[in-house]
Amino acid sequence: MSKKSGIVALSRRALLTGAAAAGAAAIAGQAAAQTAIDELITAPRRGNWDDQFDAKASRTTAAVTSNTPMLSANNFIYMQQAITEYQTIVANGGWPQVNPSVKLKIGAVDPSVQQLRQRLMISGDLPRSAGMSNSFDSYVDGAVKRFQARHGLPQDGVLGEFTLKALNVPADTRLMQLNVNQQRLQEIMNKQLERRYVVVNIPAAYVEAVEDDRVALRNTAIVGSITRPSPTLDSKIHEVILNPYWTAPRSIVQKDIMPLMRKDPTYLSRNAIRLIDGNGNEVAPETIDWNAEKAPDLMFRQDPGKINAMSSTKLNFHNAHAVYMHDTPQQGLFNKLMRFESSGCVRVQNVRDLVVWLLKNTPGWSRQEIERVIATRVNTPIALTDEVGVHWVYISAWSSKDNIVQFRDDIYAIDGNAQLALQANIGVETSAGSVEDDILPQ
Repeated sequence: MSKKSGIVALSRRALLTGAAAAGAAAIAGQAAAQTAIDELITAPRRGNWDDQFDAKASRTTAAVTSNTPMLSANNFIYMQQAITEYQTIVANGGWPQVNPSVKLKIGAVDPSVQQLRQRLMISGDLPRSAGMSNSFDSYVDGAVKRFQARHGLPQDGVLGEFTLKALNVPADTRLMQLNVNQQRLQEIMNKQLERRYVVVNIPAAYVEAVEDDRVALRNTAIVGSITRPSPTLDSKIHEVILNPYWTAPRSIVQKDIMPLMRKDPTYLSRNAIRLIDGNGNEVAPETIDWNAEKAPDLMFRQDPGKINAMSSTKLNFHNAHAVYMHDTPQQGLFNKLMRFESSGCVRVQNVRDLVVWLLKNTPGWSRQEIERVIATRVNTPIALTDEVGVHWVYISAWSSKDNIVQFRDDIYAIDGNAQLALQANIGVETSAGSVEDDILPQ
């Protein structure tokens, strides 16, 4: 980690030349498809399409991800540059609002496309050489996809509700968001980050595994809802549990499982949940009075397996919030745009890749052995030979090399402007609950 004094000593000249202009990575198409598109381009009659049509641009999204960790000290330099650039944008009047009269996507023709082009040019998503017209051509399509990627939105090139709202956040509001998050980054960088660490960025709902200031893995995540937010924290992952048991908290037993058993006496058996007394003996569910006012003084423990609430894996680290990271049997949830649905804990997609990386210095735990043990469905705690740092952070705006400025919704409404929390109420829980409410078997 760089020293604070080193950052302060940077000259304005060095600061402003620290990142290169953003570039786009072209993706080559198949020969047959290219020929068909070439014929379309050179056709004498092309309807309302103007002459700004290019096959590569229509199928290309600029690479906005980087192998540089979000918490890299180098990104603090890029963050300073972004703030300087956005100060200039604001001083020059910001960018226009985009108010289309039709749904804007490739092929559309509408006067509002000129506003869209201007908006995307000012933010650096569309080259100024693309020019001005009313046509939503392939250059605009590529620019919209780049914008969507920078804002964590599906890269479909269509101005749907969320993309339009993100476009119309004023430049001065984005500048404020950058300033707020620069302060958060500075506080994090004042700490000593480990050589190997895992970071959960809560607003972005993703996980980075970092080694020697390079991203080794990046995983999609599901984080806490507005009513049960994931906390910011610093700790060390000391244990991986393959095939974990899930033990229902007393509050969940009383509030949820008792009523469920009254409605469906097979609920526990269907979900492989066993009742264990204080001596470790199993108690038959049919011996319990489920209509009683209070839940029985027993442990409600779900066996390991595919339907287990934590599925194959649990990652443990000491913290005051009783939260952890885990797998989930509901893999389809990772495909959702709004992944703010848990009750504090963090679910990790492709968690086994992360487990392999965590255990690589723990003897005897190759990928093959990890998979073999998971297949046995036997509960297996593994102590890490070298504990790995874990940091849950709240960074809703950051910048990296190539002048890629990223923004995410302020899902917990702590950045200071309500407009930044535009999408935070979509697809999330509506009521608070315990830390493990979100993984209660149904």
